Amino acid sequence: MADLLQIELVAADRVVWSGQASQVIARTVEGDLGVLSGHAPLLSLLVPGVVEIKPPDGEVVRAAVAEGFLSVADNHVSILSEDAFLASEVDASATRAELEAAQSEGDQDAVMRAEAKLRLIDKAS
Repeated sequence: MADLLQIELVAADRVVWSGQASQVIARTVEGDLGVLSGHAPLLSLLVPGVVEIKPPDGEVVRAAVAEGFLSVADNHVSILSEDAFLASEVDASATRAELEAAQSEGDQDAVMRAEAKLRLIDKAS
């Protein structure tokens, strides 16, 4: 079996997910980035979007993330985000209400976060 990645997905207030995976896909300022075992060291800026983590034995773990950083070194991936939620933690109706409120207030950061959560719900279903 190929080496696995050690993944840490951390929000400002908690560890959202930690464990081993065969692959991680995240959205950065340069586009979508896939990380496999043996990836070259990397530091990149995250944009609001969906992170997909593929554990070796199990379902894909999906999380919505806000702005942050992605670091890769020695098969260890750290995803550090101001805000992050697993798909199971997102309430669709509450998120739609957040989106409407953010749009009416003109809060583009909140709009991007709510849209990322809704994309997460769509991908998880």
